[in-house]
Amino acid sequence: MTIADDKLRREIETLHQQIYDHNYRYYVLDDPSVTDADYDKLFQQLKKLEEKHPELISPDSPTQRVGAPPLKIFSNVTHSIPMLSLDNAFTEEDILAFDQRIHERLHIEAPIEYSCEPKLDGLAISLRYENGSLVQAATRGDGSVGEDVTDNIKTIRTVPLTLQGRNLPAVLEVRGEVFISKKSFNLLNEQAEARQEKTFANPRNAAAGSVRQLDSRITASRPLAIYCYGIGLVEGMKLPAKHSEVLACLSNWGLRVSPLIAVAQDAAGCLAYYQQMAKKRDALPYEIDGVVYKVNSLAEQERLGFVSRAPRWAIAHKFPAEEAHTIIEEVEFQVGRTGALTPVARLKPVHVHGVTISNATLHNMDEVRRKDIHIGDHVIVRRAGDVIPEVVSVITAKRSSQVRKIKLPKHCPVCHSAIEQIEGEAVARCTGKLFCSAQRKEAIRHFASRRAMNIEGLGDKLVEQLVDAGLVSSLADIYSLTLEQTANLERMGEKSAQNLFEEINKSKKTTFARFLYSLGIREVGEATAKQLALHFKTLQALQTASIESLQAVEDVGPVVAMHILHFFQEAHNREMIRKLLQAGIHWPKIEAGHQLPLQGKTFVLTGTLSAMTRDEAKEHLEKLGAKVAGSVSSKTSYVVAGVEAGSKLDKANKLGVAVLDEPALMKILSKR
Repeated sequence: MTIADDKLRREIETLHQQIYDHNYRYYVLDDPSVTDADYDKLFQQLKKLEEKHPELISPDSPTQRVGAPPLKIFSNVTHSIPMLSLDNAFTEEDILAFDQRIHERLHIEAPIEYSCEPKLDGLAISLRYENGSLVQAATRGDGSVGEDVTDNIKTIRTVPLTLQGRNLPAVLEVRGEVFISKKSFNLLNEQAEARQEKTFANPRNAAAGSVRQLDSRITASRPLAIYCYGIGLVEGMKLPAKHSEVLACLSNWGLRVSPLIAVAQDAAGCLAYYQQMAKKRDALPYEIDGVVYKVNSLAEQERLGFVSRAPRWAIAHKFPAEEAHTIIEEVEFQVGRTGALTPVARLKPVHVHGVTISNATLHNMDEVRRKDIHIGDHVIVRRAGDVIPEVVSVITAKRSSQVRKIKLPKHCPVCHSAIEQIEGEAVARCTGKLFCSAQRKEAIRHFASRRAMNIEGLGDKLVEQLVDAGLVSSLADIYSLTLEQTANLERMGEKSAQNLFEEINKSKKTTFARFLYSLGIREVGEATAKQLALHFKTLQALQTASIESLQAVEDVGPVVAMHILHFFQEAHNREMIRKLLQAGIHWPKIEAGHQLPLQGKTFVLTGTLSAMTRDEAKEHLEKLGAKVAGSVSSKTSYVVAGVEAGSKLDKANKLGVAVLDEPALMKILSKR
């Protein structure tokens, strides 16, 4: 490198840093130190240098926010740490109960400290930085797997391509919400109307649609912004003790966090913050649909752990849903995967909180009777939790003599099988089971899903085609499909058909627990399926189990036991299972009377493993009978500590729990 080249490189790097600093002050601190004109001069200076010397353009240059050529499809990204949902609260009583649960679980009488923040109405995003540089951005997806939208996110000016400061983590996954301001949203729709294009229903749809453009140049033209609210995976540094302190770190590194974040004491402090935000809501430049409370102590968050896909230590306090007045024009009944019939009101279209609503759920016939709803009634509708449209009440003063009573159909609107309603249950169901096309498609989707039989490629659209073409009318038909049949389907071809054929054959080797879960037995989720498999060990033993023996299984109560019993009493279900086994589905045999080698043991995984992912390690341990928990307690048998193990390792040492390194874990697995 010549002296001139070195000088030019340093000049470009200086311009990078100056522009980064100005972006930080403008977007994060909201305290610009230069005029727009001065900023533009610096930006144009950098742009001209890069145009003359394109070999010196780096991926994190401030000029590289214009987008890239269109993609054919987004690739998948598996989140290192799942992006969890939040439980919702709608009343003060809900928050008081939440606070009480926190106190009880932590065995603390003193006030709990919470970090409070506005709940933005946008699209959740995960940003991954390595050594300070943005390397990947992904949507939340299903919480475990999202879509790679890196090129699109790089076009958002409030997302730093390079973090500020020193002593940065080697790896930092930041979670945030991409949104569009009210003013920008209105301008976007005005421009769309001028071009006679379709307008967006609300700012959230505009943000989500902009981020998921296959052509990132379109995303670059949209006025998107971001606020960061938390972190996922962190490697190479120890986190502060409190969530609010973590957010301060993010801000110092150049990431944008909400200026409205506050720390409150106990439920009373949270409710005061809620009232404050409710008053500010209309004046804010962006949409919020509530506030979020998080236990501020990270150590206490760790102790509280998670339930299903939501943390115990956080909750979203939603604002009251906006309501509107309309008329029920008709009522139809939809059939779900389990055969449940849901009455749906077809409404005279009405505008509610930025969305035009023409349908609303009536939940079930008990709700219809309780609210005295008739076809032709004037009703109040709302978006419950700002998401699901529902009928709140009837305006009886406006009821005419022409209204009609809503009646439960005697036959399924899809397959014409009989409808049954068990005494004591609010929900009526179609008896068609797998003969009903509405249930059949959903049953096949569930059966083929990743956590069930894991038939990759057998997604929603292909299931629709297979069922509509008459090629699959039961689960067992999946295993009699031919290459020729699938290759002739729309958008398949020989290569795709071959890949699907291989995935179907591969799925025949499974586990007893996965097979049970795949059957879609009511209220039998993954965890319950695993407990049933460990307890009964064989399908025959489970099929002939009594109510009493079923209730002896952990997590199985009388209602779930009855669902399991009824499922296996149905002749067509037993026949379907026989055909599936005849098709070649099998799993490792567990000898009756023999315990699995790790049964009764509880493991906790922390840090990064080199030989396998933590999910793979979890699967191996569970196959051997172990329970894999998310948090350390005195009941934990072993903590497996990989590289960069965090607070779970500290807690294990404090409680005297046995700690295994990766070689020790591999030794246990290899012996079994």
